[in-house]
Amino acid sequence: MAEGVALLAIGDELLSGIRGDTNCTWLASRLHDAGVPVRGIQVLPDDEGPILEALGRWVGKAEFIVLSGGLGPTHDDRTREALARYLGVGLKPDEEAYDRIVSRYAEPLKSRIEATRSTQSLIPEGARGLFNSQGSALGISFSAHGTEVFAFPGVPWEFRAMAEESFLPRIRNLSSWKQVLVSGWSESLLAEKLKGTLEDPALHVSILPSAGLVTLVFRGEAEKVEAAVSRVRVTLPSDCLEEGEADMATAVVALARKKRASLSCAESCTGGLVGAGITGVPGSSSVFLGSAVCYSNGAKTSILGVGRALLEAHGAVSGECAVEMARGARRVFGSDLAIAITGIAGPDGGTAEKPVGTVWFGVSGPAGERSFVRNLAGDRSHIRRWSTAIALETLWRNLKEG
Repeated sequence: MAEGVALLAIGDELLSGIRGDTNCTWLASRLHDAGVPVRGIQVLPDDEGPILEALGRWVGKAEFIVLSGGLGPTHDDRTREALARYLGVGLKPDEEAYDRIVSRYAEPLKSRIEATRSTQSLIPEGARGLFNSQGSALGISFSAHGTEVFAFPGVPWEFRAMAEESFLPRIRNLSSWKQVLVSGWSESLLAEKLKGTLEDPALHVSILPSAGLVTLVFRGEAEKVEAAVSRVRVTLPSDCLEEGEADMATAVVALARKKRASLSCAESCTGGLVGAGITGVPGSSSVFLGSAVCYSNGAKTSILGVGRALLEAHGAVSGECAVEMARGARRVFGSDLAIAITGIAGPDGGTAEKPVGTVWFGVSGPAGERSFVRNLAGDRSHIRRWSTAIALETLWRNLKEG
């Protein structure tokens, strides 16, 4: 029995690296949210041969195939021809469907759209033309050997609109799924801790690590999925984000609102990334007062009140400086809780005593003040990303304990 969805991204520009595919990755995310498995994602050239090979591979095996791209009016757009060739039929215009598209436009653009009718109105005989509410190329749909095939233009806003209108209403949930986001654990240690749950043969489990979080995705029968999620939360009661919280910044804002606590930041090596993460959450203005990006020693002194003598004695990358920065942010913004980050993100600036990746964190709040250090590996981007994740987790845990 055919099941799941195969996604085909078509375009020479995707294979050359001139552009990256966003359509299939976007749709894969939507399918994941609906509990529908993606059987595969392929990137293909504007060539009938590879398209025919991909159709031959997936028709009869996947319940749905969705193609992105190759439906424009130019010579290198070959998807409609490939679909007709696969079906063994010719191409014919769907005049009624294309009339609807033309009617959306006013002159002089209407005449330009009309000029492409001879190409963009064509669909394989026996197929169905799909209305495009955002562009001028028809989509195409047909069924073959138990598989429904949908072809949409590759322009991202056209693809997404047509997928929402014509394809997503057709899918059904093939399984129940839930996810749990766990903080403070490495992928390997978490897998060992939850070995019995993760190796349950009745479940399909995905372990997805990211900076500061590991996402566990459970698929299977609804009762077994619920039981697995419950076991994780009982085993790790202090480390799981609440249901519906998709990232740590969202969890921080939700918990701060619940606790009626105000937050602020003082950032050096992260350059505002912590504040950006928090303010990216709707409703964060009710709890987040501000972030002071103080990169230079002068800024740390003049804005946050870090003493020059302290900087000379301990340096900007130190626990003493991190605590002073957090204290200064709390004072400047008048917040209940403040986090500070100061470190060496590289690629230069490290020493034998303080190598690249040395990052100090300072906390100032009702429970007191403290600092701690993390020695991070990787390039500049990786160190900054992990520093941001650690700062957000620190805020979250301090709020939980407060």
